[in-house]
Amino acid sequence: MDAAQSWTDFNVAMVGATAALAGLVIVAASVNIADIVKAPALVARLAAAIAGLVLALVGSATGLMPALPDAAYGGVMIAAAVAVGLFAVQASRRIFENRDPANRLRVLKAVTGFIAPLAYLVGGVLLTAGVAGGTTWFAAGSIIAIMAALAVSWVVLVEVLR
Repeated sequence: MDAAQSWTDFNVAMVGATAALAGLVIVAASVNIADIVKAPALVARLAAAIAGLVLALVGSATGLMPALPDAAYGGVMIAAAVAVGLFAVQASRRIFENRDPANRLRVLKAVTGFIAPLAYLVGGVLLTAGVAGGTTWFAAGSIIAIMAALAVSWVVLVEVLR
């Protein structure tokens, strides 16, 4: 895998970071899971955030596979991005179904779940087409997934305590 070789250190760091963060988010949510499941929009947003972390984990772990052709790496990431995008679609649907006046910034909340999968989709298409820069999009997607997961997790944990 030519494209990923120069990204080995980044991918090793991201595998560890995203796996640890995903575990922490799940444990933190489990403390208040009874309250979280009462709010379908929060459940869907949290699921999309965790799915984004899994996407970053899959992207980095796949990037560490020896001798994987760039086109195969790109194809795996396209499939993973589409799958995670489905979580974002469900979260968006739940966000817009919630008509509570306190549910402000609906568009921003909905868009947040699509940014990381979109970055991975672009990277996958570029890598599959043999165009340079696909792995840079994966790196951006990883960082965005972590930022989004942290923000959404914080919001969910605060919301259930209101």
